Amino acid sequence: MKPVRILIVDDHYIVVEGIRSLLQRVSAVEILGSASDAESCMRFLDRRIPDLILLDISLPHTSGIDLCKAIHEKYPRIRILGLSTFKEQSFVRNMLDNGASGYVLKNAGIDELMIAIQTAMKGGKYLSDEVAAALTDQQIDPAAPVITRREKEVLNLIAEGYTNNEIAGRLFVSVTTVDSHRKNLLTKFGAGNTAALVKLAVKMQII
Repeated sequence: MKPVRILIVDDHYIVVEGIRSLLQRVSAVEILGSASDAESCMRFLDRRIPDLILLDISLPHTSGIDLCKAIHEKYPRIRILGLSTFKEQSFVRNMLDNGASGYVLKNAGIDELMIAIQTAMKGGKYLSDEVAAALTDQQIDPAAPVITRREKEVLNLIAEGYTNNEIAGRLFVSVTTVDSHRKNLLTKFGAGNTAALVKLAVKMQII
């Protein structure tokens, strides 16, 4: 099995070197390089595509949250793990809503980091225990799939009984776009039909 190719994005040299030191001992991963801000990250991605990015949410000039969204939109196959000292709900949810496959605190050890990487590469979502606990006030199911803000809007309108045509009118998008979002939601939730989709979303307390 090929090693997971990783790019580290953090503006603190000591953090980058600390992660590099931890991961270079693991044969299952390969560190392709590092970047200190959004601009250098996107330049790197123009040349090489990693399998996964460890992304600090606090970057100079452009936040990691905005960078996560930009990467996810341009390179949807790259897995992204948010990396931070912050565990506030807003930071976590914004990262997940913008395409991150998980959120790991910087006090994580090598075992937890590897579990997060492996979970993300398998298409799952990983949250550090402290992060998951911080989300309990919102009662968000850690097993819930990651959906975008627009998918959440479509999901809410589907749950309210609106048709694709009506949703398109309310969101000022084409019916084709709405249909695409609906299909993506069915796939992400593993639901066979709209009724099952809504039932799962309610059970996971997403709506």
